[in-house]
Amino acid sequence: MELTSFDGKKIFVYEWLEAESPKGVVQIVHGMTEHAARYTAFARFLNEYGFLVVADDHRGHGKTDPATLGYAAGDMFADTVRDEAEIAAFYRKKYPALKYFVFGFSYGSFLTQSFISKYGGLIDGAVIAGSNHKKDFEVYLGAVVSSLKGEKKPAKLIEKLSFGAYSKQFEDGQWLSADGDNNAAYEADPLCGFTCSNRFYRDFFKGLKSLYTKKYIVGLKKDLPLLLASGEKDPVGEMGKGVRRLYRFYTEKAGMTNVRLVLFANSRHEFLNEKTDRAEKWQTVLDFFEKNV
Repeated sequence: MELTSFDGKKIFVYEWLEAESPKGVVQIVHGMTEHAARYTAFARFLNEYGFLVVADDHRGHGKTDPATLGYAAGDMFADTVRDEAEIAAFYRKKYPALKYFVFGFSYGSFLTQSFISKYGGLIDGAVIAGSNHKKDFEVYLGAVVSSLKGEKKPAKLIEKLSFGAYSKQFEDGQWLSADGDNNAAYEADPLCGFTCSNRFYRDFFKGLKSLYTKKYIVGLKKDLPLLLASGEKDPVGEMGKGVRRLYRFYTEKAGMTNVRLVLFANSRHEFLNEKTDRAEKWQTVLDFFEKNV
């Protein structure tokens, strides 16, 4: 379906609603240079246990902007956070008796970090997956580099500095996952693996700078249940270091009282899509939702 967002833009939303006696709704917020349909198997798994699932293709991604992958007018980060709030409000109204959760992965995890400060009152819990506590020199450098060229041009230098650096950390050059079939499917997907625009990165780094501030902390619901889940060998999370740093931020600096950290051994970035120990990983996320319904 298409949902008209706050500025009139049409956002494509997938629905997986085949759940008997539903007890909750899960809104998936996908990652960079991918799309929501990649979560179909996981969504159907959640359906089996009573959770309705919805997920949009973000601005500059998937069926929302298939002709301009990696670019959309406006503030691509802030506007997408508002899109997620519009989607949450729509389905909360449609299913008022059900608990409501957000699952944000990778780029979507940073959108979710922003979301829980601005719109945490809309949800009953959130999973921040494949993430990091990202406020360092790299963020400020990226903001400068992404502003040097035209906003619609592919940000090839930033892609090389980030994804290229991730690949070098593995002998096989595959940072996305330790699952060859998953990596091949991603590479063959015409809606995956494109180079995002300078505009995308400029807005992304701007959004990252707004996290972890005093204003950000004030907006957080201190008792909101959070699950931080990542692969132990995920370079996005600095092989666990950045995820632990994020956990300390939420529990110590922000004073949140219901935060759990899980690092999956031997998993890389897309831990949900790796066949090894998949049942355990999916069950860990399901347990979080079931505990909080």
